[in-house]
Amino acid sequence: MTAPSTFGLSSEARNLHWLLTNLVEEVPGIQSVAVVSSDGLLLLSSDPGHAEQSRRTRPVKGPRGSAADLATIVSGIGSLTIGAAKLMQFGGVKHTMVAMDEGSLFVMSISDGSLLGVHGSAECDMSVVSYHMALFVGRAGHVLTPELRSELRKSLEAESTGSAR
Repeated sequence: MTAPSTFGLSSEARNLHWLLTNLVEEVPGIQSVAVVSSDGLLLLSSDPGHAEQSRRTRPVKGPRGSAADLATIVSGIGSLTIGAAKLMQFGGVKHTMVAMDEGSLFVMSISDGSLLGVHGSAECDMSVVSYHMALFVGRAGHVLTPELRSELRKSLEAESTGSAR
């Protein structure tokens, strides 16, 4: 994982970056992580600046772990499961897991419709990933205010325009 620049960010934003870095570095098998706002915008990722590069260099065969691709998938799965829960009248969605032959996808609600998405390898321990995601959500949920979401979004936009040069 390439550490994003946190220069000029608020202490809350730097703390979220730190929490995300710890999640990726401490949990074996995590390939990509994305925090997505309720409207589907990427707020925070494990590979900032690499989304545009991965789009240019790899053939278009579907997501391969970039956080921008992961954010799109997480947003879609989040919308689908929220709709299903409303239709079934079972209350809010806490987390979703998709197990595949060669990996796993985890989606967990943070706050105000924001979501945490994790793309894990086939070797990852699903219970360990889920536990650490819950820790992240518990620590990040109360600080993910509209102001902080706006700051994170602007930071990602500034980083992507800087990497496009």
